[in-house]
Amino acid sequence: MDPRISRISLRVRGYHLDGYGHVNNTRYLEFLEEGRWAYFDEHPELSTSFQRAGIGLVAVNINIDYCAAAVAGDDLEVHSRLSAIGNRSGKMTQEIHRSSDDTLVSRATITFVLLDMQANQPLLIEGPLRDELSALVLE
Repeated sequence: MDPRISRISLRVRGYHLDGYGHVNNTRYLEFLEEGRWAYFDEHPELSTSFQRAGIGLVAVNINIDYCAAAVAGDDLEVHSRLSAIGNRSGKMTQEIHRSSDDTLVSRATITFVLLDMQANQPLLIEGPLRDELSALVLE
């Protein structure tokens, strides 16, 4: 397993479902956010660097493709990875798979910026932080 990819598991519960018995589209945002938190749990050096520098990682755009329905009782696996680092923004790619048959349930691309928390201004991604982020990119 590539250490640049974070993987977490979760089970679909009844409260995740819509009136059609499928996972409600808004719940996927929560599943993906859980995957991003796990990613940074697995890369604590990034969290430490961000905190030390007073930087926040802020999602500015999320694109989700819904590929297959998930239903109550499905065990899902969320895969998260950094997929691109630019000068002003980066991208994280996430996929949700059904564990039983590895069906791709959804795919998302999250564009983020680094925010100077004190000045409330986006930062250029440069220097040691850029190097640290770039080392984790898996296109």
